[in-house]
Formats: sequence, structure tokens, C-alpha cells
Amino acid sequence: MDILETHAYDRRQRRNLSCALLFSLLPFFLATAAYFYLWTPNSPASIVSAGVKSAPILLLAVVVLYWNGGQSVLGVVGGLLFSAVGDVCLIWPELFIHGMGAFAVAHLLYSVAFLSARYAPNSSSSWIRFLYLILFMIGGGFYVYIYPFLRKAPDSDALVPAVGVYAILITLMGTLAVRTRHPATLFGSLFFMVSDLMLALQVFKAIAPLQHGNSVIMVTYYLAQLLIAVGDVKAVDDTDDFSKWKRS
Repeated sequence: MDILETHAYDRRQRRNLSCALLFSLLPFFLATAAYFYLWTPNSPASIVSAGVKSAPILLLAVVVLYWNGGQSVLGVVGGLLFSAVGDVCLIWPELFIHGMGAFAVAHLLYSVAFLSARYAPNSSSSWIRFLYLILFMIGGGFYVYIYPFLRKAPDSDALVPAVGVYAILITLMGTLAVRTRHPATLFGSLFFMVSDLMLALQVFKAIAPLQHGNSVIMVTYYLAQLLIAVGDVKAVDDTDDFSKWKRS
């Protein structure tokens, strides 16, 4: 088999894998559609609403586990599972800090995954380092902006340090996603930061309530998790392709 036939075969394999991946994501899309169909602004907190909200993330975890196996449990799969726990906690306002803690663990697990050899970039460049700086400036600037509103919260003694630690962890996760140079992973982390920023602004009343605020938060959130999950599956495919190229 010459090199042109090899490339054509690899392209066919990638197309087949992409179609199979898209098919395995259909339950996630259906569960996401069900959430937006069933959710209303005045929906009471309940086990059912918690299940509907977390179902798309749990289905994503199943997809990544199916494609990547147990190696992803202490990575993206684990992050998705802790995210689902966070989703459940946030249904009840009194569990907000618990939910934030679950998402903090998710960001740590994502960061561990992005540091693994599967995501290792070939080299670094000045624009990558510039993006690092921008992300940390955004994270720090956001915390400085929201700090006065945190001080007004009833449980400010716990929220002020907790939100600070959370801001560091999600910024670190975003920075490591930039380092991977995987487009899906990069945009997934950025959408996650946007979703959490919008959530914090509304929860701590730093901005006036938005008419479709929850929709913006959840669309960016589900999109972020989808891209991170797809990025993890694609990272395995890219590594396998590189290994085949080295052996040829």
C-alpha cells in the first residue's frame, strides 16, 4: 500500500470514526433538548429536575468512557461525573457552595487530563503565552470586580475565599486547555468560563437579571462540556494517528 492509499484509508477511517462518535452523542443531544423543553424559570427544586439537568452530562461521561476506556476516569470522565454532582447541588440554592466544590474538583480533573501525554503539544509559542496572560488577567479581574458583591452575601465568610479558589482553578483549566492546542478542548474551556462568569454575575446580583439568563448559562455550559468530551476522544485518535505515522 503506497502513501497515497494510506492517506486515503486514514481519511476514510476518520470519517467513519466521526460518524460513529456523532451517533453515540445522539442521547446527549436528546437529553439536552429535553432539559430545555421541560425547564421553566419557576420550576421547583426536585429530584426530577436535578435528574433532567444532569442527564446530558452523565451521558457524555458514558460516551467518553466508551471511547477512551478506564484511562479517562481520572480525567475527563471524572470531571464530567463531578460536574453532574455540581448540577444536582445547584438545583437547591442552599447547596451552592457544595456545587461549586464539585465543579472545582471537575476542573482539577480536566487539568490533569490536559497535562497528560495524549494532549502534549509539540512546541510552545509567544501567542500561546500571551493567551495565558490574557486568561489570568480575565480571571483576576473578574474576581476583583465581583468581590464587593461577595461581601454582601449572607455567607460571605465562606464565599469570598471559595470563589477565589474556584476562579484560580477554572482559569488554570482554561490555560492548560490553550496549551493542548486542540480546538475543541480550547473552545470548550472558554465556553465553560463564559458560562460560569454569567452564572456568578447573576447569582451574586452583580448585574440586573437577564430575561434569558439561564438559557445563556446552560447553552454555553452544555456546549462547553460537549466540546471538552469530544476533544478528549479526538486526543486519543490524534495520538493513535501519530503513533502509526512513527511506525511507518
